[in-house]
Amino acid sequence: MNTNEKIGRYLGIDIGTTSLKAAVFDAEGNRLGLKTVDYTLDTNQENGQIEFCADEYITMCKKVIDELEAECGKIDALSVDTQGETLILADAEGNALCPAVVWLDNRAVDEAEAIKAEFGCKRVYEVTGQPEITAGWPASKLLWFKNNKPEIFAKTEKIFMLEDWVMYKLCGNYVTEPTIQSSTIYYDITKGAWWGEMLDFIGVDAAKLPRIAGSCEVVGEYKGIKVVTGSLDQIAGTIGAGVTDKSKISEMTGTIMAICVMSDTIPPFNPDSIIPCHVHAIDGKYCLILWSSTAGMALKWFKNNFAENYTFPELDKIAEKVSAGCDGLTMLPYFCGSTMPKYNPDATATFSGINLSHTRAHFARAIMEAVAFTLKQNLEYVGSDDIKEIRITGGGASSKLWAQIKADVTGKCLRTVSEAETACLGSAILAAVGAGAFSSVSEAADSIIKGKAEFKPSGVSYDEAYERYCKLDKLLN
Repeated sequence: MNTNEKIGRYLGIDIGTTSLKAAVFDAEGNRLGLKTVDYTLDTNQENGQIEFCADEYITMCKKVIDELEAECGKIDALSVDTQGETLILADAEGNALCPAVVWLDNRAVDEAEAIKAEFGCKRVYEVTGQPEITAGWPASKLLWFKNNKPEIFAKTEKIFMLEDWVMYKLCGNYVTEPTIQSSTIYYDITKGAWWGEMLDFIGVDAAKLPRIAGSCEVVGEYKGIKVVTGSLDQIAGTIGAGVTDKSKISEMTGTIMAICVMSDTIPPFNPDSIIPCHVHAIDGKYCLILWSSTAGMALKWFKNNFAENYTFPELDKIAEKVSAGCDGLTMLPYFCGSTMPKYNPDATATFSGINLSHTRAHFARAIMEAVAFTLKQNLEYVGSDDIKEIRITGGGASSKLWAQIKADVTGKCLRTVSEAETACLGSAILAAVGAGAFSSVSEAADSIIKGKAEFKPSGVSYDEAYERYCKLDKLLN
């Protein structure tokens, strides 16, 4: 990097389901400013429709860009990461024809079944990397519009994912990138092109879809700021945590647990797996995205119902006094069913092995251990030999006890990072690479991202406790 590039400012915009965050960073990774905007989706419980005003996304983006530039100084480049699967239909001039159909929208159940009957899960996975065919996929939603709103479908000339929509409205160019298209199920991740057979089935002309670029490509300008292609929010978050090769993975323990694993290849189809494979923002790589539907939620449930007068740090303090394995107490954390590596929506949470010696502290620690065991199961499923380090984020990363339990259970080194807004930082890194400040995402991440705390395996053995957990899981799940 030359001297001029070192003083650059790069904006990462992270658009989640109900909030937008935008942060400016310099080329050394120092955060110069942060804005957060919360918003409420329009939800119809009767028909499963979940929408949001498409133009409001743009209003929010432009507002935070202007505010941050006024606060932080001239911004050199920006990039956007967004939720996947949120669909926006527009006319030839790029005017939205209806509200954005949010990824949670469940209107297209019948259409998903029709696609499944035509192609089957194996074929869809081998082309798109998506092992399930659900109502949430844009292909299902487009077929729903064709069947149920033919007047809108007939006027549709441009089909956007949310990231595409923001870039188009900022710079006027109709362009997309592969990470956000991976879960449309009409993008072929093996060929890097639109999947003609699927488009023919749902009745969409490929000419109505954006030009496909790679991540980190400058596609235009907004008020003199370079607009650079970004990525899916999960991938931006893993980049912002410093995960740019197979030796590291990212793990986020919030309400749920999300794990992102880099891969050189698309894993073979497994009919028992629902783990999706996305194109990665780093050229030639893929990203496996795994999650458990309850993680921090389980500990919060316990605190709210059985430890109301305790803070989370106070629960840590008492749980720390309990020996590893919780003196025989074992917990399955399936408050919302089991997702990965074993999919069973009917699974429920369980405590087993309770005796009169067990206290509140045992139950708190058992929950932490159960989440760590879930992490270990997922790593065993995807293969963990290459993994040397786990970058941890989310609220769970603030618990030193929980981080140490995970390190001891997995046998891996865990590390927190100094920047909490990892998705914004990941997008800012893509912007900086696109603007030429760095030669690659890996170079930028290695230069910018700062580690915080490190947790190494202490030698405490969880072998017996993990064996109990796996036996109970096999018996009840």
